Amino acid sequence: MAADAGVGAIWIGQFFDIDAISIAALIGRAVPDIPVGTAVVPIYPRHPLVVATQALTAQAASHGRFQLGLGLGSPPLVEQAYGTEVVRPIRYAREYLTALRRVLATGHVDLHGETLSAVAPMPVVVPGAEVPPPILLASVGRQSLRLAGELADGTFPYLASPATLAESIVPTISAAAAAAGRPAPRIVMVVPAVVTSDVDGVRERAAEHMAFYDDVPAARVSMQREGAAHAHELAVIGDEETVATAIERYFEAGATEVSIAYTNIGTPEEQARTIALIGRLNRSRAMAKTA
Repeated sequence: MAADAGVGAIWIGQFFDIDAISIAALIGRAVPDIPVGTAVVPIYPRHPLVVATQALTAQAASHGRFQLGLGLGSPPLVEQAYGTEVVRPIRYAREYLTALRRVLATGHVDLHGETLSAVAPMPVVVPGAEVPPPILLASVGRQSLRLAGELADGTFPYLASPATLAESIVPTISAAAAAAGRPAPRIVMVVPAVVTSDVDGVRERAAEHMAFYDDVPAARVSMQREGAAHAHELAVIGDEETVATAIERYFEAGATEVSIAYTNIGTPEEQARTIALIGRLNRSRAMAKTA
């Protein structure tokens, strides 16, 4: 339905059920033309060599249309679920991205860092994935944004207003990319949004579905910055004009792309309306670029 509607890309989230990279590979194999990616796969406890082989397999399966979205995850959740202590997460993420980029680009890596070791005993090569997939890092804080600008191809901001995007996120990651001699980064703004005529009903469901973020330290910092007590308050819920206007504000603030999340909290009819709007907006922007 999403591909037929004309959406620009399909992003798969990673929780504790499906494997997002595997599902992206299946979709990329079955649905022609549309880019597919993960938004996002936590780097804990997945070793970069494991993620590299998965990503290259998905890249081959999707004929070069896979995009690898990664995130640091929530340290308390990581420690509770996996028994893995999260120490110096930015240093770990830096060494992780360094190893991952190296093995994706060359098939080889021999890195012995302060928090991570990655050594490929044989070439990591997947036929059909000669061009490595782009890497995007979920980030809002200045340290992670600078890291994304230096070592990734872009970022996935979440729970941020257009003002925060324009005043903090865009200039921080752009300056880091420029300083590292890298191209201008992609900024894929993740916006929870539903097109509906039942604003109160959808808002109530959003409160239930997004309550997880209320206990995530990084998300709480974002909510505090935006003056929100709960994550669902930052969702865009309303008719087509309301949602379209909100999306346009993010583009005006510097987003290169906008990814709409949590469409599944709507009814099937509301999901169809939301996807139809995304498709219309995507086609409109694509036409404007070629005009």
